[in-house]
Parts: sequence; C-alpha cells; structure tokens
Amino acid sequence: MSDNESTRKPFEPKIVAFFCNWCTYTAADLAGTARMKYQPNVRVVRIMCSGRLDPQFVLAALREGADGVLVGGCHPGDCHYQEGNYKALRRFTLLKKLLASLGIESERVRMEWIAASEGDKVRTTINEITEAVRRLGPLRLEPRALEGVKKSLSEPAPTVEVAQGESI
Repeated sequence: MSDNESTRKPFEPKIVAFFCNWCTYTAADLAGTARMKYQPNVRVVRIMCSGRLDPQFVLAALREGADGVLVGGCHPGDCHYQEGNYKALRRFTLLKKLLASLGIESERVRMEWIAASEGDKVRTTINEITEAVRRLGPLRLEPRALEGVKKSLSEPAPTVEVAQGESI
C-alpha cells in the first residue's frame, strides 16, 4: 500500500437537509438540546413549509456537491399551512422519477414526516441517510449533468386552452 492510500480518509458524505420550520426543524432543535448523538454530515436549511421546497433546490444541492438530500416536514394533516406537506409529497414523487431518469440512486434523496416532539426520529433519520449515502459513495455528476434539467424546470409550462364551461 502506498503512502497516499494509507493516509486517504474514508468517504464522509455531505447531506443537505431541508426542514420545515414548524415541525422537523423544531424536532432537530429538540434533538440538539437533548444532546442526542447523530452524524455530523447533515447541513440543515430551514424552510417555512415542506410545500415551499422547489425541486430546483434539491437539484442545486446535488449540483453544488451534496451527496444526498433529506426533506423533513409535518405529518400529513398537521401542516401549519393546511396542505403544504401534500404538495411537497406530490413534488417529491415527481422529483424521484426525474432523478432516477438521470441515473441518481433513489437512496440519495429521502423525505420524512417528523413532528416537533420527535427529536429521536430526527437522530435516527439522519443516521440512516448518512449510512445509506456512505454505502453508495460520492455522487459523481458530470459538471453539466443537471444544467439541462435546470433550464427545462425554469421554462414556463405549456398552456392548455379550455372551452368555457368545461373543466380539466
């Protein structure tokens, strides 16, 4: 074994977490104040609602070097904005299909419903996604792999003409 190989550090994944302000972020705060031990690989971005998470945020995180993304929101039916988490789930389902079509493993992106009182679930989820991404290894994207996706997502959706009195 060469000196270079013996001094090489094991892979430590970089994970970006988008947490709902009202539930998952509060649960993460609870986990911290209770001094629960979890992997330090996650960087949390607080968003007001998981329904506010634009799929482009996830793509940007992956494009900028994240090896995985965790999305946390309120349990269905408990959203402070009525149905934001249902909107997030619909978007997340489509995002997973898009990532699969790009050859990105589904284990790299995860969504969890975590209530404000579930600090232990935050710890468990962070540890699980960190281990899953560590097993997968670094995400190796071509430098421009997601550029075309970014452009297509930012273009306006095609419009559909509907006759008066008809519904879609």
